[in-house]
Amino acid sequence: MTEPSAPVAGVMLAGGRASRMGGRDKAFATVGGEAIAVRTIRLFQSLFPQVIVVTQRSERFVDLGVEVVADRYPDCGPLGGIHAGLLASRYPSIFVVGCDMPGLQAEPIRLLLARIGSADAIIPRWEHDIEPLHAVYTVRALPVIEAALRRAEQSIRDILPHLQVDYVPDATLRAVRGGPESMTNVNTPEELAAIGGRFGEGDE
Repeated sequence: MTEPSAPVAGVMLAGGRASRMGGRDKAFATVGGEAIAVRTIRLFQSLFPQVIVVTQRSERFVDLGVEVVADRYPDCGPLGGIHAGLLASRYPSIFVVGCDMPGLQAEPIRLLLARIGSADAIIPRWEHDIEPLHAVYTVRALPVIEAALRRAEQSIRDILPHLQVDYVPDATLRAVRGGPESMTNVNTPEELAAIGGRFGEGDE
């Protein structure tokens, strides 16, 4: 598979309120005996020369060997996290995920990275929707994102019409080893339990 022409930073967003998890920190829910955040960081460190975690709880990540940054626009959801990740990146593109994807795989990520070109963002289509938090964003998207945040607009979907987006077909991702696993996320305790996950004692 073709490698990107320039290095890319890996960014994990871990600043959500986890309201659908009852306020518990899903980044440190364990699946297969390993915290989702720890597994994500380990995978990212094998793929990217720079790994960034965007969070308001930096103390939870200090021992994981990553750069930790806070949102420049607090309480603006994932769009604020993408903005912070782009500003912190040493490279022109970032690959962004949430902290709720326990099955991330290298090959689907490499597929997206190989498509980096003139688009401002590379976003999968998945199960009749899009997945903007398993996606690539470039610094060219920053002015649009910054303008939206200044207007107190927080929706990633609302900025996409103002960007040049390469939408990756569902079938293309399914044809890659680990595609469905990589796209799986867990947003509720029931979804976590369905894949054998659990919260640590401190998060119960």
